[in-house]
Order: sequence, then C-alpha cells, then structure tokens
Amino acid sequence: MSKLKVFTNGIVKENPVLRLVLGTCPTLAVTTAAINGIGMGVAATVVLVCSNIAISLLRNIIPNRVRIPAFITIIAGFVTVVQMLVKAFLPAIDKALGIYLPLIVVNCIILARAEMFACKNPVIPSILDGLGMGIGFTATLVLMGAIRELLGAGTIFGITVTAGAIEPMLVFILPPGGFFVFGLLVALSNVLAEKMGKKPVTTLGCANCPSRSACKECKEVSENE
Repeated sequence: MSKLKVFTNGIVKENPVLRLVLGTCPTLAVTTAAINGIGMGVAATVVLVCSNIAISLLRNIIPNRVRIPAFITIIAGFVTVVQMLVKAFLPAIDKALGIYLPLIVVNCIILARAEMFACKNPVIPSILDGLGMGIGFTATLVLMGAIRELLGAGTIFGITVTAGAIEPMLVFILPPGGFFVFGLLVALSNVLAEKMGKKPVTTLGCANCPSRSACKECKEVSENE
C-alpha cells in the first residue's frame, strides 16, 4: 500500500466515524458546536499520531499476550500530556469537552489503529495512518458540529449567521438532533462509498469491526453465523 493511500484512507474511504462507525459516543456528545469538534479532533489526532509512533517503535518488544494493556498504557500517557496542555492553555475547550477529553484513552479509534496498523507497520506509515484517521475524525466532528450549531443556534464558530432569517431549532443541540445529523451523514457516506466502489455500512457490531481478525470474540461470532 502506497504512503498516499495510507494517509487518505482514513479521510474518506475508511473514515473512522462514518465508515467504520467508531468513536460514536464523543462524536454525538461534543458536536453541539463546531469549535468543540476542532478541540476534540486535534486532541485525538495528537494522541493517535504519538501513540502510533510509540507502538510502532515497540512492536517487536511488546509481548503479544500483554499488547492490549501495553497499548492502553501508552495511549493513556499521551492523553494525560494532551489533557494537561489543554487545561493550561485552552481552559474554555477543556471545559467544553469535559470528561470526553480524558476518555480519549478508551476511544476505540485509537486502540483500533494501534491493534490493526501501528503494531504491524514501520514508523512512517504509522504516522501517516494516524494523521489520516485523525483528519477524518476531526473533519467529521467539525462538519457535524457546524450543522448542529447552525440549525440549533443560528451560529457557526459563535458567529451569528441566520439572525432574523431562520428561527433556531433547539432540537439540533439536543441528543435527538445529534443522532439525526449523524444518521444523515452516515447515509451520505454510504452513497459516496457506493459510487467509489466501496461496500456501504449496513451492519454494526462484529460484522463491521475493524479488529475482527484479531479479536477472539469476533472470530467466535463469525464462526456461529
């Protein structure tokens, strides 16, 4: 696989949110405003790239039996650093993201890339994979946040856009609006995927899990189907 393909995979073809359906919880929780999407996306991207580098460098040293605890420990270390930096220099973003910033530790996007890519590939491809997945994640969060903020508050990045023209619909700032916008974006990504010759997302769970080849539970489910 070429370096360009590794980088672009996570942006469109294997977008972690819309194609792999990972990281749904923070996606729905923090996208009430576009600026929150940038904050969460950048933080997750930094952790993705740094953890991919570390795991790629240590891939021949970490014993296979303890690889998952080792990956989580590495990820947690970088998340702690990012959280401390955000608290120190961007307190407003830290307050807006709340508990979802430290919960990047258990973000399945980051663990999935560690398991499926970084532990099997050299450093440079792992960096590109982390950047691509991070950009795809950030772009989705910003797009979703912009749509919800525009329709729910009449603003984008806090700047009033629809003053007096369209009455804000508060439902889009609430959880139901998040699910509605998320569903529309997944449907749109399916249409684009079909045009690009990719299989659309039709099922969740083990059937669509990117870690199914390495997961014992997924293998058992596949054997029973």
